[in-house]
Amino acid sequence: MIEAIRGSGRLLATAWRLDRRRAALSVVLVLAGAAAAPLMAYVLGQMTGQVVTGQAAAATRSGLLVAALAIAMLTFSHFAHIAYFELAEMAEEDFDEQLMTVSNGSPGIEHHDRPELADEITVLRREGRQLEGAMDALMNGLGLVLAMAVTGVLLAGVNPLLLLLPLAALPPLVAGRVAERIRDRARTATAEPTRVALNLFHQSTSAKVAGELRVFQLGDELTARHEQQWERATRGLTRGHFLATGVHAVGQVVFALAYVAAVLLVVRDAMTGRGGVGDVVLVIVLAVQVNQQVTTAVTLLQTLQRISAAFIRLRRLSADVAAADLGAAEQDLPERLRTGISLRDVSFAYHGTGREVLRDVNLDIPAGTRVAVVGENGAGKSTLVKLLCGFYQPTSGQVLVDGVDLTAVSPQRWRERISAGFQDFARYEFTLRQSVGLGDLPHADSVPHVRDALDRAQATPVVDTLPDGLDTQLGRSWTDGQELSGGQWQRLALGRAMMRGEPLLLVLDEPASALDPAAEHALFERFTEQAGRVSRASGAITLFVSHRFSTVRMADLIIVLRDGTVAEVGDHASLVAANGLYAELFELQARAYR
Repeated sequence: MIEAIRGSGRLLATAWRLDRRRAALSVVLVLAGAAAAPLMAYVLGQMTGQVVTGQAAAATRSGLLVAALAIAMLTFSHFAHIAYFELAEMAEEDFDEQLMTVSNGSPGIEHHDRPELADEITVLRREGRQLEGAMDALMNGLGLVLAMAVTGVLLAGVNPLLLLLPLAALPPLVAGRVAERIRDRARTATAEPTRVALNLFHQSTSAKVAGELRVFQLGDELTARHEQQWERATRGLTRGHFLATGVHAVGQVVFALAYVAAVLLVVRDAMTGRGGVGDVVLVIVLAVQVNQQVTTAVTLLQTLQRISAAFIRLRRLSADVAAADLGAAEQDLPERLRTGISLRDVSFAYHGTGREVLRDVNLDIPAGTRVAVVGENGAGKSTLVKLLCGFYQPTSGQVLVDGVDLTAVSPQRWRERISAGFQDFARYEFTLRQSVGLGDLPHADSVPHVRDALDRAQATPVVDTLPDGLDTQLGRSWTDGQELSGGQWQRLALGRAMMRGEPLLLVLDEPASALDPAAEHALFERFTEQAGRVSRASGAITLFVSHRFSTVRMADLIIVLRDGTVAEVGDHASLVAANGLYAELFELQARAYR
């Protein structure tokens, strides 16, 4: 109950924050409509008494008031629904934005590797879709509280013993839940024969196996088996439904007896002069409303408890992500690299694993160099890239940029000075110009910048094949959206990586996995030329990860990883001459092309 109240408060506060006018209008209309039902019963009782005593004028006025209250009861809730339905959509959007902020608003990505947080996000994605029902439950709940209060006052005014009537609504409620559990057990027990019968039906009516059915003359056999399984399922369901109906009927009988007792109590009072016929009519109408109120209250309570749990999850998730976040600091970065990037005794283990993916890594990457990182699967290549991008902090050791520890630099500032193209690239379903321009937000709408980036990524041919050029809408989510091939999408991702003209670090992690070897080789030849230009302007380091050694051999410096450690460092010629791991891997791949 307390959780439901807290959840209601949070949801109401959210509605008030999003749109005060709609929130106030919704509450007023819901409360007015809810109060109209018991008040109508009261006026109806008064009118009945007036008719019996011959008060024609008063009865007429009461009749008109009954009609007005009936209209309010039937229509106010519908008008309120229009207002709070829009509020529910706004609340759902707000909830999604909070979840997006929690998931992606952090400089680091460690929380994405924690299973417990991933589970929380999965649940919250689903719960966010329930806000429309929660808003409906909140508004109806507010109306229900007022309606029950008015009903209680009216019943107590007739006879205080009638306040026990809501308790009589509990047996049918409990019986209904027991009956539903019985039905659920019956459905579970008959799941197998139902599933088998459906499978036999699909097989018997499927065009894919029609030929086999005729060759082996299996039509009658499958029909007989289907009938057998369906009869088995039907018998189990029938028993369950019969028992559930009996339990439910017992609960209804209990309320019916209480209902009759309440009516007889009021009739007795009327006969002894302590009440009137109007009181009898009032109790008859209110008793039905009481049953509905109790049933509705339990249903609404469950919905509000569920949304309260979702808000608690979201708040806890926000706190967990904030606690796991990378700390921002004060030192700034140089305008250009002079010495380069160094790793000193760097080790790293993913959260909760206890196993070091990188161990005691020591590297010096000189400014202006083109660096390739190679190694077998699981060697730690992608983890090294993530540390250089600042997505994680090392478990121990330091990553230094011109001698400045990255932990002492604002993550936002470091992100502004790097660019990247990843193997798991995003497919932004915007216009082509926007999809590429996102790589440098200040110039996202600049056609010259976008065209230059596409040219450097050798992606201009993609634009030429599309009907509206840079203004082509991408993605199947749009009615007129253009779908691209995997290679075309990757070309655009590379163009996005080329948007920043003078980054200190350009990372290309398997950026051409969707391209054939010849296309990748040509692309990296172009990158090699451009890396020289960028390095002269900003001392930038271009680092790429690739499994194709025809590409890797173009690098000035090749880093070979094995089991999380640096096995070898050098250029292609020296590493081949050393006859170590690199030479072995190179020979294995070269042999496949002979």
